[in-house]
This record gives sequence, structure tokens and C-alpha cells, in this order.
Amino acid sequence: MSMAAGEYVSVKSQEDTERADLKMESDALANNRTGEEEELAAIYRERGLDEGLAKEVASQLMVHDALGAHARDEIGITAELGARPIQAAVWSAVAFSLGAAVPVATATLAPTAALLWLVPLLAIGLLGALGAIAAAVGGASPMRGAVRVCFWGSFAMVLTALVGRLFGVAG
Repeated sequence: MSMAAGEYVSVKSQEDTERADLKMESDALANNRTGEEEELAAIYRERGLDEGLAKEVASQLMVHDALGAHARDEIGITAELGARPIQAAVWSAVAFSLGAAVPVATATLAPTAALLWLVPLLAIGLLGALGAIAAAVGGASPMRGAVRVCFWGSFAMVLTALVGRLFGVAG
């Protein structure tokens, strides 16, 4: 729940920023529509359109959906990629709950003498496998994804152990 709450707060902050940006853009459109159309045309020129086509595209998009055009092309906000705090929180809760199942099952089933090395070893192995899968699904290097997730997961485990030792709650 902690991770889900953190994810919600983080993505909710992103959503608040997106809303504020859209409000600012909406105000700019209301107060300086001509300047905003010129700004949009400049964006299209920078992307490679010639002057006439850039002005025509900007003009037509301003008539069709001025705020949507500015949100997408100036600010980078799209409906598909906009912040979704509840969705982020739910998936975070599911992912962390499933990820916790391996160390919890190991701690429950393994002999006590083996827990100190078995739980971290299996957790890091699971992290590496998930990092590789996530990278491969995203079209990136599975090895790079696995190494990155294993490194940061190990770093987090070591830091947690050190903090526990500092406060006298670890052996």
C-alpha cells in the first residue's frame, strides 16, 4: 500500500502540473490567439514544414481544437499519455504485492539458516528476470534492463539493511 500511495501521490502531482499547464495555455489562447497560432506555426517549422504549410496546419488545428493542438505539440500532453493516478496506484499495488510473494514465500518455506542468503538471492534473481522482461517488451536490451534493476534493487536492500542496523532492528 505504501508503494501504491507513493505512486498515486507522484502521478497526481504530475496530473496537477498538466492541469496547470493546460489552464495557462487556455488563458494564453483566450488573450492572444494570434500569437498562439504563430507559436504553433513556429513549432511546425522547427519540425521541418515550410513556412506556408506550417501556417496552414497551425490555422486549421486552431480552428479544429486549439487547446488540443497546443497541449500536444507545445506542452507534450496527450490523452493517451496523460497522468492517471488511480491506474498507476492500482498497478503499483499489484506489482509490488506479486513481487513480494517470492521473498515472503521463501521466508515462510525455507529453513531459517538459509534465509539470510536465500531471500536476497531469489529477490535479486526475480528482479533481474522482471527487468529483462520489461526491457524486452519495451524493445530495449534485456541485459541492460536486468542489470539496472538488479543494481538498484540490491542498492535498496543494502541501504535498508544499513538503516535497520543503524536503528538496531537488524542483526
